[in-house]
Amino acid sequence: MNNVAPDNPSEILATLNSELTCPVPLVLYGRAAICLGFDGAGPEHQATQDVDAILRCGQLEEFEADKEFWYAIERTNCRLELRGLYITHLFPEASVFLRPDWGRHIVSVSRPPTRCLKLFRPHTVDLILTKMMRGDDPQDMDDVAFLVRHDGITRERMEPAFATVRMPDGVEFRDAFARALPVVRGIFENEGRRE
Repeated sequence: MNNVAPDNPSEILATLNSELTCPVPLVLYGRAAICLGFDGAGPEHQATQDVDAILRCGQLEEFEADKEFWYAIERTNCRLELRGLYITHLFPEASVFLRPDWGRHIVSVSRPPTRCLKLFRPHTVDLILTKMMRGDDPQDMDDVAFLVRHDGITRERMEPAFATVRMPDGVEFRDAFARALPVVRGIFENEGRRE
């Protein structure tokens, strides 16, 4: 019997889960969140080599104090190193483009089945915002198009999020958002023409 996970994010998270002994909530984002949180994700999402997570306010201190969690991360990365898979990117929410109330809208993720890990992803509106952090990066814009199509997100639904997005300080983040915004708005127009 083949015990290999059907996709890289599942393998990474199943490996981490096997190293844990108590419950740990993780809010996934990036391609791992698309792979595990949406039906019909493409092979490019399944092939991502890492798992990114957002730490909610207050959670950062809990994680910093939980040495066992960091040991589990180290053991996971050692076990997966030869395959080039890893989990290292855990970002405080203030470092990620999100709506101010994003934490009230997180969605439970049921894949892969895990005993200790409690998996979530941001709402699709917030995932779209996170995909704007690298400006008009073509890979991220392809992911935005997938999310818009999958959940039928409209420009009218996104405009309030664009107006209230919370982003880290720094001109590079404002510039990235400014570069991504017209491209994302163009995606809504293109998707609208397909209907």
